Amino acid sequence: MQEAPPQAPPVVIEDPAPEPVEPPAETEPKYTAPLTGLAIDEPSDRRPLAVMINNAPAARPQSGLSGADIVYEVLAEGGITRLVAFYQSGGGEVNIGPVRSIRPYLIELAEIYGALPIHAGGSNDAYDQFQHQGKQHLDEITNAGTSFWRSKDRKAPHNLYTSLPRLLEGAEKRGYPLTSKVPEYTFAKPEQITDGEQVTAFDIRFLLQSYRVSYTYNKEKQIYMRSVNGEPHVDLNNGDQLSAANVVVMSTSHRVLDDVGRLAVDLNSGGDALIFREGRMIQGKWKHANGDTIRFYEGDTEVSLVPGQTYIHIVPNDQPLDEHVSIT
Repeated sequence: MQEAPPQAPPVVIEDPAPEPVEPPAETEPKYTAPLTGLAIDEPSDRRPLAVMINNAPAARPQSGLSGADIVYEVLAEGGITRLVAFYQSGGGEVNIGPVRSIRPYLIELAEIYGALPIHAGGSNDAYDQFQHQGKQHLDEITNAGTSFWRSKDRKAPHNLYTSLPRLLEGAEKRGYPLTSKVPEYTFAKPEQITDGEQVTAFDIRFLLQSYRVSYTYNKEKQIYMRSVNGEPHVDLNNGDQLSAANVVVMSTSHRVLDDVGRLAVDLNSGGDALIFREGRMIQGKWKHANGDTIRFYEGDTEVSLVPGQTYIHIVPNDQPLDEHVSIT
């Protein structure tokens, strides 16, 4: 019996090595939101809404602040502060509030951004401006009650809320324009931010101890985490700690008008400013040219902001700015 011829070993055909795939090149967004620098799908000329937000201890945590483009913190009478939240590109359909009253310099602040002021009540001088100067506004008390509601889980006056859909509907009913020429800030990518002194944590003091604001820079997320009186300041809608890509502290003249302590705040003359971005601090200036918004400068060059939300704090200039801001 003959032996079978030896079989040839099988031929192994190796798959060709895959061609290296290069990651897609980063492209600049086609459109960016004017107040945040974040990518958006189409150009946005939606008129900003400037909502007066109660910042009394009983009003915290507030709702909807995490969706604002810019948040200002400004003194009101008695050393308390008011938050003014500007909604232009974000906000969604969430609750916003508690909504509180307005003052003439807060009307001016809204108008600097071409925004529609949203409030519940106001000082006599504020109402005088609305009535005699024909200024547009939405007020829970006099002209837009259906745009607001009161929550049952808090006591008045800390329980008044609104939402962007209700406000836009209220503005449309009153024939107010829903578009405007929105001011645009200058933005830079985080990796382009190399100037300034490294500062990763700081406190801001207004007048009262119960309004001590702190920010700590989270390097991983590239944002500043906000706290009030040593506790995280959160958004009631989602429980998230409030944060900002940019934090600014600007000083200006505050003048007491009456025995109630109502103020006049100068938003035009310019002054000192500290600008915090990417864990760095710039000692600069703020300026407000007629017909433009408030801007921030180092020398003659406008300081570029990091894309994202910005918190701006206005403090009195009767003391040097470094007495309001403590590096921690």
